[in-house]
Amino acid sequence: MKSRRGHVRLVIVSLMLSGCASYQLAPLAASHPAHPEAPAAPEPPPSQTLAYTQSDIPSAGSVSPVAAAPHGEQQSRQAGGASQTAVGEGEVIAAVPNSGQIVLEHGEIKGFMEAMTMGYRIDPPSLLAKVKPGDKVRFTIDVERRAIIEIETLR
Repeated sequence: MKSRRGHVRLVIVSLMLSGCASYQLAPLAASHPAHPEAPAAPEPPPSQTLAYTQSDIPSAGSVSPVAAAPHGEQQSRQAGGASQTAVGEGEVIAAVPNSGQIVLEHGEIKGFMEAMTMGYRIDPPSLLAKVKPGDKVRFTIDVERRAIIEIETLR
């Protein structure tokens, strides 16, 4: 029995010394992203949904008052053409007055668009003076121009 146990130990020791070769990884190609000399990833294209710079984003301390559009101007826009409109309701996520854009999370707009969060142009941009992030709003979209032409805060 003693010789059998000694034989088993000898087999195990010899397997450990000779049968366990270390694993070698293949070298990385220069095109592999982890290679130190790999080219950098290209810059993603700028967003077309909201095109604004850091200076366009209002800070909490510097909110400039924006004059409201004259009432006659809005009436002439509506009377000037027979463009189709759609009305929706939602919540203001962000407003960017310097670029005349707003981000709304809205429900379904019947016959126009399903519920989603999306950026819209505001025409005239002075309408943004009426709203702030978090406001519940009702808005009218000129379907042809894909721009919000009226917006009101809901109570």
